[in-house]
Amino acid sequence: MREVFHDLGENDNIKEVVSNENCTIIKLQNETGEGLMTIYDVFPGVIIMYNDFHMSYCKSGFQTSRDEFICIDHCREGCLENYIEDGYTYGLEKGDLDVDIKKRHIGKYVFPLKHFHGVSIGFYLPVAEKQLGEELKGFSVKLSRLQEKFCKEGTPRVIKSSPEIEHIFSEIYKAPFQVRKEYYRIKVFELLLFLDALEFEDRDEEKAYFYKSKVDKVKEIHTLITEDLSRHYTIEELAEKYDISQTSLKSCFKNIYGASINSYLQNYKINRAASMLRKEKNMSVAEIAGSVGYDSQSKFTSVFKKIIGVAPMEYRKSERKEEYR
Repeated sequence: MREVFHDLGENDNIKEVVSNENCTIIKLQNETGEGLMTIYDVFPGVIIMYNDFHMSYCKSGFQTSRDEFICIDHCREGCLENYIEDGYTYGLEKGDLDVDIKKRHIGKYVFPLKHFHGVSIGFYLPVAEKQLGEELKGFSVKLSRLQEKFCKEGTPRVIKSSPEIEHIFSEIYKAPFQVRKEYYRIKVFELLLFLDALEFEDRDEEKAYFYKSKVDKVKEIHTLITEDLSRHYTIEELAEKYDISQTSLKSCFKNIYGASINSYLQNYKINRAASMLRKEKNMSVAEIAGSVGYDSQSKFTSVFKKIIGVAPMEYRKSERKEEYR
């Protein structure tokens, strides 16, 4: 099953750096940095892959046929923007997951914060569907049914962060090494049960479409508001500056980036700050807070803790401990 992921790029330098009975590690590299994908077999036809990227973008050449694959991707930290070759675009932020058949996986993946950490759980249906039933007798969840439920149109469905998702994936990231494979098996069944039971509003109504000129303006706005995080812009200012109505700006931005401007920018700032806490050892928390637009350190600490889960100093200390392990 691991070999399915070897054809992942077009122009990026991709090579297998480790392959043994435990895992396979694949390294991607280009002029902006590098990424590592560590792949574990869970069952025949089922893999778990840890994704750790420190780069601005990468290209993917991986693609499957509609009826043979389904993948669940989770963002632990950072964010990504997926620009697929037919023009389809979507984003994944901290805590989000998507369900995808990878039919449109070929394309460019952008990491605005220059880092992305998460996990992917992939199922090769011709093998996995039968195997799951053999591993747990009476298991009622069908992968083909999940395909139809989440990926009816062949495009990924993004599910926003929730306590239930956080619970399932936080334990995957913390799986004890000695029992990792057995632990993965339990979490796979738990995740599939969660997705099978999940109810969401079916979006059969007409989807929002936007003229390319508006999309281009919104992308320019995105560049502007993320270039200098210490500068604050109101919706009114942005709409006037780029000659676009406030309503169109808000709806088009959410359609492209998956969140309102304020919510997206808040997450973007905090994730940028988290990256700086790890890398900029000589900068104080107050300096980092100011660099991402927070005049009040207490306000910054409150928002950081809400999004990341711990206070900035605690996060910095924990990351330092990880470096020495």
